[in-house]
Amino acid sequence: MKAPELFRLDKRLALITGSSGGIGFALARGLAESGAAVVLNGRNADKLEAAAVQLRSEGLTVHTSAFDVSDAPAVATAVDAIEEKIGAIDILVNNAGMQRRGPLEEFTTEHWHELMRTNVDSVFLVGQAVARKMIPRTRGKIINICSVQSELGRPNIAPYTASKGAVKMLTKGMAIDWGPHGIQVNGIGPGYYKTELNEKLVSDEKFSAWLIGRTPNRRWGNVDELAGAAVFLASDASSFVNGHILYVDGGVTATL
Repeated sequence: MKAPELFRLDKRLALITGSSGGIGFALARGLAESGAAVVLNGRNADKLEAAAVQLRSEGLTVHTSAFDVSDAPAVATAVDAIEEKIGAIDILVNNAGMQRRGPLEEFTTEHWHELMRTNVDSVFLVGQAVARKMIPRTRGKIINICSVQSELGRPNIAPYTASKGAVKMLTKGMAIDWGPHGIQVNGIGPGYYKTELNEKLVSDEKFSAWLIGRTPNRRWGNVDELAGAAVFLASDASSFVNGHILYVDGGVTATL
């Protein structure tokens, strides 16, 4: 197979969690532009359909599946339905996540458990449900969205940092357990991107100036810049890459 063909995703089906907007939407677009049919996921069916309409207007093949990725029965039912009604899931991107900021000593147990359910439990639940389908087929690609906070801390986000550290190590564990079945499990660690979740940080001139000075590329990232990493890890180009976290961060994790 010639090099350009290694990156094609034709005749493959990708499920991307948390993909009605932001990073998940950008990843779904990138995979679809490389030939995959994509299944958008989120809890809000109306937002999902609006995202699907936008991608379909670009000539891309898009389906939707509204379910809560932290609800084990809902995940199992949804994965079964996708496999039965749409097709075999070849690629899973575990992107759904949330952030809560605040002093650690004031962080409530309710918010802790909410964040862990969304950021960690979802990766386990959806990853396990999809892997159970992939294992008999002896093939599959799973991409877990980690973060630079899988490696680095910042004030007032200790629970988030803990959750993303857990996703990094869960990615490695999945790769070890499922690699013998022909499944590659890797992670993408985004740096700081201009998204709805980061809107307050982007508009904070002091923080933005600090971040730009801290980042070797000297700017914020744009979500479309994550698509290439996703296509690589979802394609045959990464057939011998397993248990790796690819940081797409403008160099933040490379410098003090």
